[in-house]
Amino acid sequence: MHKFDYSFLKNGLLPANLVNTTSSIASLKTMASFRKESYQEIFTELESIAKVQSVKSSNAIEGIITSDDRIAQIVNQNSAPLNHDEAEIAGYRDALSLIHTGYSDIPFSVQSMLSLHRTLLAQVAQSRGGVFKNEDNVILEIDKSGMRKIRFAPVSAAETQKAMEQLELAYMDAAADDSISKLLLIPCVMLDFLCIHPFRNGNGRMSRLLSLLLLYKNDYDVGKYISYEEQINKDKSWYYESLRESSVNWHESRNDYFPFVQHFLSMLYQCYQELDKRFATVNSNKITKSSRIEATVLNSLLPISKSEICKILPDVSPTTVEYVLGKMLKSGVVTTVGAGRGTKYLKK
Repeated sequence: MHKFDYSFLKNGLLPANLVNTTSSIASLKTMASFRKESYQEIFTELESIAKVQSVKSSNAIEGIITSDDRIAQIVNQNSAPLNHDEAEIAGYRDALSLIHTGYSDIPFSVQSMLSLHRTLLAQVAQSRGGVFKNEDNVILEIDKSGMRKIRFAPVSAAETQKAMEQLELAYMDAAADDSISKLLLIPCVMLDFLCIHPFRNGNGRMSRLLSLLLLYKNDYDVGKYISYEEQINKDKSWYYESLRESSVNWHESRNDYFPFVQHFLSMLYQCYQELDKRFATVNSNKITKSSRIEATVLNSLLPISKSEICKILPDVSPTTVEYVLGKMLKSGVVTTVGAGRGTKYLKK
């Protein structure tokens, strides 16, 4: 069986693009937090729009579709589902609402996942919602000639319960380790969930619901206001390719998590970018350049240089960056690594 161990995330040997992406997310996240305090009405409206888009997109990724009018009616609970696809859509609506309103009280546990899956498929006849698969399943792909072949064989039905328990425990262990970034941990856990493929159906939608759950529990709530699922649906081919790359040699515990991690973080970054665009014309004195610089440094996973900060924050001058870094050094919240042009800054 695959070994569920995320200790590799604390060795510091991370691809540079992942470090840059997480730093950019941290900066945009800080701005979003300030704005939410000042513009609650706007965020409430964004939440209602994003919910419809999330329900539509997460189901569309799996080929479950209906008209936009019907999606809106189902999400707003103005109409009962009329067929199988609409019953699936209504289930995602209910599961997503549980996460939006009660994420802080929902632990990442086997029991919670079973309960969420039960909600997801509650309106689908003979769905086996809330129970693990009782037969082995495979992930198929169809080549250009129309021939089917097995792309990946998930964990067997007999080993699924144990694998899910190990996944839960491995996440708990890693989440308690402050040296492991939650932004890197979450997609690794989701990759493992998808490779276990614990349910007869609904695995993809469950992975997106669980992604939002863990993001919200770790204070990354942009998915409430900009649909994370919609970002994935815009380029499904990248999603499936990153999943394919990261699942190679998974059973032997020799897989590379980082293609899937890169995709996950890129989708999250796009959400924050889209949220930022919505406020491009809104000025707020609370959102200072200094606070953005500080957030970029303090949330960086690795030492970060002045030039790297300038790339992440192109609207901030190098002089301002240098001034803020000097203040942070003087106050003792950061320390330096290297010297001269190679100087980098790191949270103490």
